[in-house]
Parts: sequence; C-alpha cells; structure tokens
Amino acid sequence: MIRIEGVVESGRRLGRELGFPTANLRAEGVPAEDGVYASWAEVDGERYRAMSNLGSNPSVGGTERRLETHLFGFAGSLYGKILRVELERKIRDERRFATVEELREQITRDCEYILKLR
Repeated sequence: MIRIEGVVESGRRLGRELGFPTANLRAEGVPAEDGVYASWAEVDGERYRAMSNLGSNPSVGGTERRLETHLFGFAGSLYGKILRVELERKIRDERRFATVEELREQITRDCEYILKLR
C-alpha cells in the first residue's frame, strides 16, 4: 500500500465540474503506477473511503503529475489542510477519453465499483 501525505492545493476545479470534487496533492516521486485507485483518505482525524487518480489527466490537457482524491461522504473545504491518502488497489490505468462526457461516465462507473469493494 502506498501512502501519500501533503497539503491540499487548489486545482483547476475540473473534478467539481464533473460532479466529483477532488483534493489535489503534488505527486512527484510517488512510487506507484499512474491510474485510478480505490483508496482511503484521512483529514482532521476522520477517515473516508475515497477514489484517487494518480497521473496527468490527459483527457483534459493536463501535464503535471498529481494525485486527485474524491472523498465519499465528505462535505466542506479541504484547501490548505493536511490530507493522508492510502492507495489501496489500482482499478484501472489512466487513459485519454474522447469527450468529457465519456470521462464523466467512466468516473461514475469507477465510483460505483469502489463503493462495492469491502
């Protein structure tokens, strides 16, 4: 299991536009393959089931490697907080989608899959 900890940074807010807001951490040197992961996230002493994308977001023109994590059941702002993320299981490779709608549909399927894991 890979653990990443850092201060949540402001991103481009694309996750929010897609309906899946994410907390963004720098990911230089993270020793894991790029892709989508079932994960756990901890902030302010609370632990949340999460979905994380490690990579550069090729579908939306991204170039910088980042860890973006969607916390299931979290409401509020994470900017400036320390977030600890555990990448539990890779569920798929990061890939480029032809349209933003295709990306949104895949993220929805990824969420459903992760929430069924035990």
